[in-house]
Amino acid sequence: MTSHVLRPVAAGGEESTARGSDYAVLARQVKNAGMLDRRPGYYTMKIVANLGVFGLAGTAFVLLGRSWWQMFVAAFLGIVFTQIAFVGHDAGHRQIAGSRRVNDLLGLVHGNLLIGLSYGWWVTKHNRHHANPNHEDRDPDVLSAAIAFTTDQARTRRGWATRALARHQAYLFFPMLLLEGVNLHVASVRALFGDDMGRARSKPAEALLLGVHLVGYLTALLVVLTPLQALVFVVVHQCVFGFYMGCSFAPNHKGMPTVRETDNLDYLRRQVLTSRNIRGGRFADFVLGGLNYQIEHHLFPSMPRPSLRRAQDLVRAHCGHHGLAYHETGVFGSYGQVLRHLHAVGAPLRRVADAG
Repeated sequence: MTSHVLRPVAAGGEESTARGSDYAVLARQVKNAGMLDRRPGYYTMKIVANLGVFGLAGTAFVLLGRSWWQMFVAAFLGIVFTQIAFVGHDAGHRQIAGSRRVNDLLGLVHGNLLIGLSYGWWVTKHNRHHANPNHEDRDPDVLSAAIAFTTDQARTRRGWATRALARHQAYLFFPMLLLEGVNLHVASVRALFGDDMGRARSKPAEALLLGVHLVGYLTALLVVLTPLQALVFVVVHQCVFGFYMGCSFAPNHKGMPTVRETDNLDYLRRQVLTSRNIRGGRFADFVLGGLNYQIEHHLFPSMPRPSLRRAQDLVRAHCGHHGLAYHETGVFGSYGQVLRHLHAVGAPLRRVADAG
């Protein structure tokens, strides 16, 4: 299991944001600097640009017709879908507008209608993650059925297939990301029939928009392409989408310290010590949708994306003042850390297999 380097705080300080608390001091600095102010101009340009590129891809799709060159359009659309998903992510965190209704509308359009993911399901799941990042019993991103993130999870795997997967998960991790897009679509549909939506009142609208997306997507493919081309298009599109999404979210927490029920951590330490930032400048800002500032994002989830870069110096200095490890690495270094962690988690199962 990932070693715990998490530092306890005094009793009674777990969620304190009292005037003198470590987090409150930082929060006042950030607020006074205007970093929590909405950025409507930025998001207007981002949304218009995404929709413009989406429209160009659609135009190319129609003009190419029954051609295998369409597979390049499929791959490109996988990238466009991920950029659209980043805007849906920001809407879910109330980063775009001051009105919850406007944010939800943007989230439904970007999530359900444009890319076919349930906005309500994702917000419910993602909020649980933000409240308990890397918590072994509470973070839904850690409680994965496919990947074992701790040796305890690996040891409890039952069945030949799941144990074999845990043994070799470091080698299988990136290939598995090719299926992440399909997994997100399936989870979105399942949420409509379960209790994972968060707000039951939104189910009719979510179902309608998901249905419009699915019907429009399949109709366009079957009208323009041959059945075989349509099938390959779906595979390429969803694989690129899933891989890009997975590669964007994977470096944020995987391989960082995990949290147990016995760990007594305040909000500042729980968010900082379980998160990893990715260096790379403005190129990384664009490619990773601002998720490369994971520490700042977890400390201030409603902070607009373009303000995360500005907040970094304040947050880094504050962490240094309090002796908190501020973890930052390059993108390839982060993937290396993730893979080494996953390989280490599967080691006990490999020893058992070798002994048998």
